[in-house]
Amino acid sequence: MAAGVVENSTGEFCVNSSLESFPRSLWWGESKEPACNLPPVEGDLDVDVAIVGGGITGISSALHLAEAGLSVAVLEARHIGFGASGRNGGQVIPGLKYDPSDLVAKYGPEKGQRLIELAGGAADYVFELIERHGIRCNPVRAGWIQAAHSPIALEAVLRRAGEWRKQGVEVEVLDRDGIATSTGTTRYFGGWRDPRAGAIQPLDYLRGLTRAAIKAGARVFEKSRVTSLTKRDSGWQLGTAAGKLRARKVIVATNGYTGDLVPKLAQTVLPVQSMQLATEPLPADLARRVMPGGVVLSETRKLAFYMRQTPEGGFMIGGRGAVGNGEDPSLMAALERGMLRLFPDLERVKIVHRWSGHVALSMDGLPHLHEPEPNLYCMLAYNGRGIALATTFGRMMAEEIARSIPAIYPRSSIKPIPWHPIRRPVMGLGIRWYWLKDSLGLASK
Repeated sequence: MAAGVVENSTGEFCVNSSLESFPRSLWWGESKEPACNLPPVEGDLDVDVAIVGGGITGISSALHLAEAGLSVAVLEARHIGFGASGRNGGQVIPGLKYDPSDLVAKYGPEKGQRLIELAGGAADYVFELIERHGIRCNPVRAGWIQAAHSPIALEAVLRRAGEWRKQGVEVEVLDRDGIATSTGTTRYFGGWRDPRAGAIQPLDYLRGLTRAAIKAGARVFEKSRVTSLTKRDSGWQLGTAAGKLRARKVIVATNGYTGDLVPKLAQTVLPVQSMQLATEPLPADLARRVMPGGVVLSETRKLAFYMRQTPEGGFMIGGRGAVGNGEDPSLMAALERGMLRLFPDLERVKIVHRWSGHVALSMDGLPHLHEPEPNLYCMLAYNGRGIALATTFGRMMAEEIARSIPAIYPRSSIKPIPWHPIRRPVMGLGIRWYWLKDSLGLASK
């Protein structure tokens, strides 16, 4: 387990002493937006909406609620950017993991098409907010490449590209030579590029979004862990160590760091570590060849790598890690080996950052929106696409609460995963198996 980190009774992982003891990501050293440094909540407070969790979902909801004139308070247990919102790879990818035809088949032509448009426009909306609020987060829109690791995977990728083309997206189909030119590696069989996507510095994005929310009138509190959530006649009461909030409505937006505040909610998702590493700035010759021009990429493997250049010109790559709270050095070493298989020339470049954090996965590969009690909303499980989706879903929830515009995204009941109590050994074995297949060069279907 990482130094300074302990597991509590709810299965969360939290800082044991000071925040300084927790391994920080690359983004802390490349930040243009200052740390928020907000006080904890104290005393009693009454608001229209209380939000538990200061990640992208929570802060986006707060921004849009405040802009609509509602009083809103965000309660963040640690500090803004502690969780996935401040530690992810910075890829802004539109769409859900389902293809457009899958959404139509699942939800019907009308609702399916509305969901396609909602998720398909999610990246556009992120970059619109960045421009509107002057967020200094190094935004680059050079597109996202989905790279096929096998001929079988290429067939599915090309079908997906064709579906988005029918939706009006100017996709670019890449053959094996084309993807090699675009990425600098010959390991892929082809793919497609989605021009709507891009890259940002995620910690700066969240800090800038928080600044915008506060300017709009939202109140945001750090070091304010919610310890109780109780239904009252007029709404809800939230307790913290030093304060008490009363709210008409509550949004729980804790994603991969969900505890037991809402019964059984944590058992609906699988928090898995996403490991990442980043190099020093690349020499000019490598910078021109390896993931050039700001493009981002993810693979089609079961345990897909994702990669990009950093704003400072280094190379970064991520992949799935251990289940639980402690980093597994062997899996981090496997990530480094994977990087060198793709880009052997990076062997002469120094790795300067290694970090990890939880991504929340759902069994159906879709985000989940729950309303277990009237006026209590839970939004989680972005399955690795949290920047674009969380931003857009935060706006969607605010529109429902403030303007009575029903959320496009369907609600579902809280259904715990049956084998959740033994998820660590089960998923740990699965992750190691897929890492082994990858290291042996075996294709994953």
